[in-house]
Amino acid sequence: MIELEEAVMEIIMNAGQSRSLCFEALHSARQGNIEEAKLLLHEADGYAREAHKMQTKLIEQDAGEAKQPMTLIMVHAQDHLMTSMLARELSNEIIHLYQR
Repeated sequence: MIELEEAVMEIIMNAGQSRSLCFEALHSARQGNIEEAKLLLHEADGYAREAHKMQTKLIEQDAGEAKQPMTLIMVHAQDHLMTSMLARELSNEIIHLYQR
């Protein structure tokens, strides 16, 4: 069984790193470094995958039976994950615009 606090911190750290890399990618694209921006997005994807894997483990552990307590820190972790996913999608679109 996964410890909730450990799982939540892993989601927050990985999602946060993914989001930070997305913004680094945007900065690189704005400077004209499109290839570097793409590499940074690729790196961001790895962190996002790790955060998503942990989220999936928690969902599986819960099995739809409300076994996991819904805490403020859990909501915070979910917020980080969703924000990083949105940052990734928007960053990709903005980098395409810079590329033109």
